[in-house]
Amino acid sequence: MTPPPAVLVLEDGRTFHGVGYGAEGETFGEIVFNTGMTGYQETLTDPSYARQIVAMTAPHIGNTGVNDEDPESARIQVAGYVVREPARVASNWRATGSLGSALRAQGVVGIAIPGTRALTRHLRDRGAMRAGIFSGPAATASAEDLVAKVLASPKMEGSDLAREVATTEPYVVPAIGEKRYTVAAVDLGIKSMTPHRMAERGCEVHVLPATATAEDILALGPDGVFFSNGPGDPAAAEGPVTALRGVLDAGKPFFGICFGNQIFGRALGLGTYKLRFGHRGINQPVQDRRTGKVDVSAHNHGFAVDAPVEGPFDTAYGRAEVSHVNLNDGCVEGLRLLDRPAFSVQYHPEAAAGPHDATGLFDQFCEIMEASK
Repeated sequence: MTPPPAVLVLEDGRTFHGVGYGAEGETFGEIVFNTGMTGYQETLTDPSYARQIVAMTAPHIGNTGVNDEDPESARIQVAGYVVREPARVASNWRATGSLGSALRAQGVVGIAIPGTRALTRHLRDRGAMRAGIFSGPAATASAEDLVAKVLASPKMEGSDLAREVATTEPYVVPAIGEKRYTVAAVDLGIKSMTPHRMAERGCEVHVLPATATAEDILALGPDGVFFSNGPGDPAAAEGPVTALRGVLDAGKPFFGICFGNQIFGRALGLGTYKLRFGHRGINQPVQDRRTGKVDVSAHNHGFAVDAPVEGPFDTAYGRAEVSHVNLNDGCVEGLRLLDRPAFSVQYHPEAAAGPHDATGLFDQFCEIMEASK
């Protein structure tokens, strides 16, 4: 079947013509680029990508098809998908179908363009922005009309998206082997591998909706509390900030990742800001400022915490410090309280997809829970 014509339109008027990939129609979101060479299925199903059009910098996408083992949530989460050259044949012993068929089945509008490198350079120069993909009959409208549609779509700033992708009902991920700890995990857009990593370490993980209050969390009598990754602007997420302050007031051990790191920063009284084009991929170098060790890490975030990097600083919960920094741009990649058992990182230690350098952070979480018993 010959793919239909399609066009990618950015809010600054830049357009890229190509052919449709996935479902026909139109879609809108913030366009970002992902530098991962592998792990496209985990990327597509990561709830942190809600309302984002993801452009892959790797030239060939879909080679290994899709399977039933690698999804990080129940569905594809991206608003749209941009690739250079879709695989014509899916070839892998685990594959249950092609990527293109999965995109069509779930109504995800995509485009294949020859200029993904030019698109990436444009976004690195101009920053992330709103965009639209129009394929099939939708691509025949005038350029002016398409740009107007993009400009009418919502911005990422001010968007409270966690509750849109989080579970609506609590559920439990049982410990693998002997149960050692009870963890209350607030789902702000959690990936399925994250509670699995804790379950591997003997944690019974009670996953709660993004709307969970401190009372809901503490009613479980947890040994520790976890706040997950997720989409949207942390400055708009008032409920999770209030809930976390209640957890910190109770002195419970805390671990947060990605969006959870930003919520932790806000709970400590820090601000957040939008990065020019964010970090998305599985090759970001992050340094532990205490040990000097560098981990290559998996990232997916467009916002960061504004915190003083040099030296400890005071908060309502005692002294705190920036524990990790990004070696590419120096932004804050982790926070740690010095007087209470609480820490967070901006990256994804569950390694799905991504390097395994940072999986020891789950062991650190278990250590502070053990020490607090």
